[in-house]
Amino acid sequence: MATPEQGANSHSSTAPLGELGRLFLKLGCIGFGGPPAHMALMSEAVVEQRQWLSAAEFAEGMAICEILPGPASTQLGIYIGYRRGGVLGGLLAGLCFIAPAFVLVVALSWAYFRFQGLPLTTGLMFGVKPVVVAAIAAFCWKLAHKTLKEPSHWAIAIAVVWAVLGLKLNMLLVFPLAGAVGMGLYGPWRSRGTGSGGLSGLLAWPALGELTPGGILAIAPLLAVATAADPLAVASFLGLERIGEYGVELVWFFLRAGSLVFGGGLTIVPLLEFEVVQGYGWLTQAEFLDGVAIGQLTPGPVLLTVAFVGYKVAGLLGAIAATVAAFLPSFGFILLASPLLVTLRSRPLVRAFLQGVTPAALGAVAAASVSLVSSALVLETGDPGRSLLAAGILVAAAISLVRYRRPLWQLLPIGGAIGLLVGG
Repeated sequence: MATPEQGANSHSSTAPLGELGRLFLKLGCIGFGGPPAHMALMSEAVVEQRQWLSAAEFAEGMAICEILPGPASTQLGIYIGYRRGGVLGGLLAGLCFIAPAFVLVVALSWAYFRFQGLPLTTGLMFGVKPVVVAAIAAFCWKLAHKTLKEPSHWAIAIAVVWAVLGLKLNMLLVFPLAGAVGMGLYGPWRSRGTGSGGLSGLLAWPALGELTPGGILAIAPLLAVATAADPLAVASFLGLERIGEYGVELVWFFLRAGSLVFGGGLTIVPLLEFEVVQGYGWLTQAEFLDGVAIGQLTPGPVLLTVAFVGYKVAGLLGAIAATVAAFLPSFGFILLASPLLVTLRSRPLVRAFLQGVTPAALGAVAAASVSLVSSALVLETGDPGRSLLAAGILVAAAISLVRYRRPLWQLLPIGGAIGLLVGG
């Protein structure tokens, strides 16, 4: 097994930890635009400017992150740090990349709950929320063009929408089930003489008949999310009065979320929406969408929306617990298992698993979009004129994102400004 120093570019020396920390702290402060923008910044910094990695080594790191659940750009940062400074380098790079956005999300969460309901806050979020929903819709559109290449891909995506909205299937089980279906449909036996690998191949694979619509329907009562309780009141800033009651539950939920959500970025949204709003009742629908907006307003990983949820439940301590739990699997995958991941990526079963998971991620995000659109456009005031304006903001933002490829960080302030002009 190669050491980080041996795996690095032969014409460059190992990066000092201080330089690694400063670089990723800077990237964490300027990293607006989501994972593609983050990866482009990292490539420019470590391949072109510093020559810490070759283009091939950087591409290998991106490929490793593709097969992992969790935030891809954060994992790539951890990988770069690991290659340049070992385990300590990986820890430092990841923590420095996350830290600036975490501080901003906690500060904005405090301000949001402190001034929630004021006309200024209400007006701001009125304009921002449709832009966020447009970003989720644009994400679905782009992902569909990239991933839905076969009729079976469409079938998996549609089945996930049906399972989530119709059966209320627990989102933590959607991706593993879809991956199992992918192994049945696209596994190495697909080319064997016993079947073509389509639906017949799936049903012929041992134990996968249970994953057909009839099988899912039979076990759905066991997998459905719990009925939501009344939403919690916001905790104190530190959350000392809540952390004892909710700390373990926060850690356990976000640890599973960070381990099971494939695709990174906005694919975390459906899991959080169905579990945090409908399952645990920690947030209202409107608060959740506002939390996603706050996560989009800040640089760094989109996954840091979890800090907003943790803050509502148990203050600063809850935000720390949720963030650590959500990102811990990413650190573990890269620092402990990265030597094996390149080999695993070439395994037929792993590729088949990912072929099932990718369209499932699209279906999950599409299902979550249904309730998010309602929250953004159906206002408590019942004013049809304001709802029409919100719909106009959503459509204009979606066109800007898809047709003109404008970055989201440019559109969010425009939506907020429109909301402030209209007023709460």
